[in-house]
Amino acid sequence: MRKQLQYTALAGMLVLPSFLGHGALVEAETTGKVASKDEVVYATLKANGELGPIYVVNTLDVARAGEILDFGKYESVKNLTDLTELEQVKEEIRLDASEKGKFFYQGNLPEGTELPWDVTVTYLLDGKKVEPADLAGKSGELEIFIETSENEGAGSVFYENYLLQVSLMLPNTYQDIEAADGMIANAGKNKQITFTVMPGQEEKMTVTATVKDFEFDGVQIAAVPSTLPIDTTGTESMTEDMGQLTDAIKQLNDGVAELESGVAELNDGAGQLRDGSSQYKNGIGKLNGSSAELVNASSSIQDALRKINAGLSGDAGQVDLTALAELPAGLTELAAGLKETADGMAVFKENYAKAYGALDGAIKEIPAKQLSEAEIAELYKSGANPATLDKLVASYSAAQKVKGTYNQTEQAFAAVEPSLTQMEAAVREMSGALSTIVGEISTSLKETDLSGFSELQKGISRLSANYGEFHSGLVGYTGGVGELSTSYGKLHAGLVELSDGTGELENGVVGLEDGTTELYEETKDLPEKMQDEIDKMIQEYDKSDFKPVSFVSPKNEKVSSVQFVIKTESIKKAEPETKEAEPEKKKGFWTLLKELFK
Repeated sequence: MRKQLQYTALAGMLVLPSFLGHGALVEAETTGKVASKDEVVYATLKANGELGPIYVVNTLDVARAGEILDFGKYESVKNLTDLTELEQVKEEIRLDASEKGKFFYQGNLPEGTELPWDVTVTYLLDGKKVEPADLAGKSGELEIFIETSENEGAGSVFYENYLLQVSLMLPNTYQDIEAADGMIANAGKNKQITFTVMPGQEEKMTVTATVKDFEFDGVQIAAVPSTLPIDTTGTESMTEDMGQLTDAIKQLNDGVAELESGVAELNDGAGQLRDGSSQYKNGIGKLNGSSAELVNASSSIQDALRKINAGLSGDAGQVDLTALAELPAGLTELAAGLKETADGMAVFKENYAKAYGALDGAIKEIPAKQLSEAEIAELYKSGANPATLDKLVASYSAAQKVKGTYNQTEQAFAAVEPSLTQMEAAVREMSGALSTIVGEISTSLKETDLSGFSELQKGISRLSANYGEFHSGLVGYTGGVGELSTSYGKLHAGLVELSDGTGELENGVVGLEDGTTELYEETKDLPEKMQDEIDKMIQEYDKSDFKPVSFVSPKNEKVSSVQFVIKTESIKKAEPETKEAEPEKKKGFWTLLKELFK
């Protein structure tokens, strides 16, 4: 009786708790009544996963004592509750429950019974496959590969609805224990490695370690129904966060589109500025090129006036007025040249005003607010093309440099147009003065006689002296034009670089806008897609509506739970052989007598 109680207690400890509700209660045509039934299937596999013996511990919840009928394709059965014999006829097992409560019995399944899962365990030592029997006591780099898959010959109901908990123990003395996708926990002097295989999934698990004097308790697999409902309350905030992300991406895309439009306008303005600057540069170049001729002509006039003045300073009777008569024509030509110069300066001033206006407007379009290094770093994290962003940042830096340079030289640019106005007025005034002088000289020559020669001499002397000042001013003016032409050449080169930079900037922003548009198109439906995936996952793994069925016979209708406990054989070193002690020789009478007196 004591041994029977031990069987009963052992069976009670082996049975895992039930996770499922009771099935429909159907009374058998017997005197006893069963409220529910639990089945725990125990399977021992060889060390490589090949199938070994299988038995089932059945737990019947007896609601009314008496004879009870159960079903199962067993090779043999054993009562684990009392000494009563069980009657087995084919698949029918009749038992006599003397009282209400739990009744345990074991059914041994016949050889060839298959589990719902195929299990394969492979061992590699130092990269070479080793048979389990040859692995005990070895040392080196160990790899254990555990594979689970569906056994299509055993039906799919358990494979589709049960999750597997695969665990194994390794001593803490082993080094570098690793398990990809597995959980490693301390369990006393051992490390416990646990993997979870979801329902309907094949899995390949790997454990690696550096072992010494290897021994192994085997792989343990518990298969239980995946009936715990999945809590989805946390998914709502997750999809909301994803929605905020897609909204932010849309705002980023809209902002980049506005940036692309503004950069396009900036690039157009820079192009117009470059073209106007080119015209201005060519005009001032021509003006500078004619300065030498203008100075040479003025120098000739100055020399002629000096000669005339020197000639008139002598005796009036000896003065040759022929050269003086040629003076009005030279002065008239110079006056015309100055007038042409003034007209050119007027055109030049007009073109400069347009170019300066375009330059000022384009540069002021460049945003004054500068991006921080943190903002640029965030832009690189947005997922845009890094090469495009490099061009964008380089163009942005160039634009900010041009804006800074312009801000420092803006007053100089603004002073050019008033200076041109003053220069034009001065040149026109000189041209008018020369025309007046020409008129006065011509009149004087027509009306001159020796009595008025002294007045003519004084007038020519004053003209020669004043013209020297005029010539000096003209030389200074042409020198200024030369410096302006040289300096503006450098400025124009900078404007060309600015135009090229804004062109690259526009191309970069266009690429960036394409990238953010593509990113938005790919992520705008992300919250809905994510929710669909969550719903799909819940539908795939939430088995809360699963109703258990018997593993041993479809005739069992009161099944509450069915669970599997699967274990591979251990790998142990062989026990050393011990020599049997030689039997002690029997001592004779005289020997015993001698020992008494020792």
